[in-house]
Amino acid sequence: MRIIIVTQDEPFYLGKHIDYLFCSLPAWVNICGVVILGASPFGKAESFWKRAKKTLDVFGLVFFLRYSSKYIKAKFIDRRFLIKNIIRKYGLDEIKLPTEDINAKKCLELFANFKPDLIISIMANQIFRKDILSLPKYGCINLHMALLPKYRGLMPTFWALKNNEKETGVSVFFMDEGVDTGEILIQKRIPIETNDSLEVLINKTKKAGMDAILEAINLIKSCQYNTIKNLTEKGSYYTFPTKNDVREFLCVGKKFW
Repeated sequence: MRIIIVTQDEPFYLGKHIDYLFCSLPAWVNICGVVILGASPFGKAESFWKRAKKTLDVFGLVFFLRYSSKYIKAKFIDRRFLIKNIIRKYGLDEIKLPTEDINAKKCLELFANFKPDLIISIMANQIFRKDILSLPKYGCINLHMALLPKYRGLMPTFWALKNNEKETGVSVFFMDEGVDTGEILIQKRIPIETNDSLEVLINKTKKAGMDAILEAINLIKSCQYNTIKNLTEKGSYYTFPTKNDVREFLCVGKKFW
């Protein structure tokens, strides 16, 4: 099965879990290319300095300094888990898009050259349109770090903690042109322990997410699966937190790490 991975340059948590995914893939899977989109934690493309300022404004100085240190370490000191370096480790090709819009005609033509059977989105930060969705034989699947249809949108682990949920989870679903709205292929539930920090929960969901992707690939190859309706009217949608949301998160006793 020929697969294209579309992900983003996230230096904090994603790399080690992508590494786990690649080393766990069955022998019949051929990752024919990886697209690395620019990081966009706020849900839209912004300059590095604008993202940094917004992080400081929303999360405060202590959070900003902690993640600045993690960023510097990942980018300049221990670079093992940068997505680009993981791609090199496994001898994979990085697909460099000719334009920033993944749905542009030139990008579609480039993808078509790889003849993918499946495209997997892992934290990809662009909406896939009809032409790219219909390109692979088996369609496109996406990993979301929540139990859809609840917690669609951004930073679902933050919101699940803030809302004192007893469990969270991950969903792998077939993509359509909406935001986290396609039919669900696999869900894995994750209990939220009393002392779980946001950092702990992010790592739990990332690991469970990679296991869900592995399971999804096997199901798709077998063509023996049933999907779950993603009833958005029964769900919820969250944007990026505000400064007040962060204040409330801390006031209810939740921790970042």
